[in-house]
Amino acid sequence: MRFHVQDMTCKHCTATIEQAVTEAGGKATTDLASHQVEVEGLDAARAEQVIRDAGYSPVPA
Repeated sequence: MRFHVQDMTCKHCTATIEQAVTEAGGKATTDLASHQVEVEGLDAARAEQVIRDAGYSPVPA
C-alpha cells in the first residue's frame, strides 16, 4: 500500500519511517521528492499506525 506523507521532509524522516516499518515486521520504500511511502508486509491500518507512531501524518494514496 502507498501513503502520502507530506511532513516527511528530509533523509532523517525517510530513515525514521523505514526503520519503524521494519521494526514492525514490514518493509518501507520512501520517495522524498514525492512524499510517498510504499509499505509491504503489513496491513494498511497497521502500516498507517506505525508511521503515525513514528511522528508523521500518513494519508492513503
